Amino acid sequence: MELVCPAGTPASLRAAVDAGAHSIYCGFADDTNARNFPGLNFSRPEMADGIAYAHARGARVLVAINTFPRAGETELWHRAVSDAEALGADAVILADLGLIAHTAERHPDLRRHLSVQAAAANPDVINFHASAFGVKRVVLPRVLTVDEIASINRDIDVETEVFVFGGLCVMAEGRCSLSSYISGKSPNMNGVCSPASHVAYAEEDGEMAARLGGYTIHRTPKDAPAPYPTLCKGCFKVGARTGYVFEDPASLDASELLPALARAGVTALKIEGRQRSRAYVAQVVRNFRQAVEALAEGRDVPLGTLARLTEGQAATAGAYNKIWR
Repeated sequence: MELVCPAGTPASLRAAVDAGAHSIYCGFADDTNARNFPGLNFSRPEMADGIAYAHARGARVLVAINTFPRAGETELWHRAVSDAEALGADAVILADLGLIAHTAERHPDLRRHLSVQAAAANPDVINFHASAFGVKRVVLPRVLTVDEIASINRDIDVETEVFVFGGLCVMAEGRCSLSSYISGKSPNMNGVCSPASHVAYAEEDGEMAARLGGYTIHRTPKDAPAPYPTLCKGCFKVGARTGYVFEDPASLDASELLPALARAGVTALKIEGRQRSRAYVAQVVRNFRQAVEALAEGRDVPLGTLARLTEGQAATAGAYNKIWR
């Protein structure tokens, strides 16, 4: 299976390629991709250099243009698609229906993947995008069991890509309004969830309070690691109970499910983490490349090698097993 790996910077792209990524996904440094954080992403010259580096080593580059253009401001998104093609990208990862239609009409030779931001989770919507716009691959949202993925694959003729490691989202990407409710910035339209400009930490009564947009999301003992405050992983008091209302702070690790995902007809395995360091990217990619090679050769998949890189040193198989809320 193809290993699709993240790169938030040119250095991370080179690290991913050198560690064995088959494909690298990355984005331009603007509102057109869903990881629009300061210091991340690529200028046009950096993207050209990164694509050349990857191609010289047999790897592909997929450019994420997966936010939703604001009404009347489509030029930025159209230019991103045009530039991706001109720079030699192997595919663009899109979510917005209008942008997909534009790309199919104006850039018919540019391979089109459907982003997880499109939240396409059944054969009808996937087949629509394939027949209407020539979409070749869909990144499935993290709401499906392995059996459900196998069922979808039986009814579609496009490739499927699934997440296997990294942070978890609210599982209905493209539909999240939590961040914009507090900060006014939307992960779907501005490409930023919990923007750093709205984050603040303060010591109060022996604790460290982590705030987003003035709201306290976490309180931790002063000397304990304070998490980055995101609403979906916030710790809240509800009635007499204090806990994680939306998500527990755990990372997805579907290593043990790789054989089942292969039998389900999955084409590509996606590692989350364009905001991660190049050292993290290199280690995760190296471990999953070993796992993919073991699977291809009929050997046992090595497990348990990435525990210390998980969030809070806790991992979950997420919705794949439908035991995670």
